[in-house]
Amino acid sequence: MDSKIVTLKELAERAAEMRGKGERLVLTNGCFDLLHVGHVRYLQQAAALGDRLAVAVNGDASVRTLKGPGRPLNEAADRAEVLAGLECVDFVVIFPEVRATAVIEAVRPSIYVKGGDYTVESLDQGEVAALKEAGTEIKTLPLVPGKSTTRLIERMRP
Repeated sequence: MDSKIVTLKELAERAAEMRGKGERLVLTNGCFDLLHVGHVRYLQQAAALGDRLAVAVNGDASVRTLKGPGRPLNEAADRAEVLAGLECVDFVVIFPEVRATAVIEAVRPSIYVKGGDYTVESLDQGEVAALKEAGTEIKTLPLVPGKSTTRLIERMRP
């Protein structure tokens, strides 16, 4: 079986093949620094919305920009490998930018999913424009209360 960890070009090609077959690709993205039950439930719910699930993972430099100098705790290749180990995840791609706009433009997913801490209004407007251009349906899924990487890190500190 081919590796679930793919390049952006490979993911775009697979997405095009899926569209040609009438299949729906779901795309989500994030840091996924410390995988926890909130992530797993979210990814399982996202996968259930379509035929396959692709997860775009922020590269290390973009995680530092988004989360601060102490992050990520795990490097991008390790985060991608852990995500690829989940049954509900079909593809993982690492992207270097802070925003997923280039991934969205290349992949043109049927459905784009974010956690309930986002709304269409709070999403990056470049991402929203790319999603609208691609005709992508945008969905948000509820967060699992009390389950977050930031909360885990806080609990680990003395």
